[in-house]
Amino acid sequence: MTTTKAIGRTIALFAAGAGVLFGAHAAGNPGIYSCVDASGKKLTSDRPIAECQARDQRVLNPDGSVKRILPPTLTAEERADQEERERQEATARAARNDAIRRDRNLVQRYPNEAAHNKAREKALDDVRNSVRLSEQRVSLLTAERKPLLDEAEFYVGKPLPGKLKSALDANDAALAAQRALVQNQQQEVVRINAIYDAELARLKKLWAGAPAGSVGTPSVAMPAPAPVPARVGYK
Repeated sequence: MTTTKAIGRTIALFAAGAGVLFGAHAAGNPGIYSCVDASGKKLTSDRPIAECQARDQRVLNPDGSVKRILPPTLTAEERADQEERERQEATARAARNDAIRRDRNLVQRYPNEAAHNKAREKALDDVRNSVRLSEQRVSLLTAERKPLLDEAEFYVGKPLPGKLKSALDANDAALAAQRALVQNQQQEVVRINAIYDAELARLKKLWAGAPAGSVGTPSVAMPAPAPVPARVGYK
């Protein structure tokens, strides 16, 4: 009986020791590396294969199944290219997300064409009021200019009196500034209409069921500001 127990203990200790040894071997054996080099030769190793640094390497389990794929080792230039591609992809994803968010906000703000038209008219009213005020100012300055020109006719071929010359110069400068302002305000009306036209075209697609972010990015050309005309000046 004692002998039987001793043999049993020996077998148990042997089995335990074998398990430890097998586990240690498995832990120290991450896999078998296999690849085909540039000449078409199949290579196998217990570590990454230097001849296949520029190629995919299969890492195999002991039973021959593929554990994972080790990608090629990138050069500094290739790594920079990869990072640039990833940056561009991230930028594109962010742009898509922005477009989706913008379209959803647009539909929420303008649930129908009537709401959009109301917003357009409100934006235009402010500018139109400014245009009317500037045009009134131009008319007033033009009226103030007439008696100055009438008086200047008495000095044809002669120097104008200082006071009259200053009044004409000031009137010229004010008229030039107001006319440029009117032109810029009229261009602002064009710009606002262009923005709302582009929005309306986009909204019609979204109202019809197009997914948010799928109708492209709107672009509106900005009119150049009107140049201020040169002052005439009087002698």
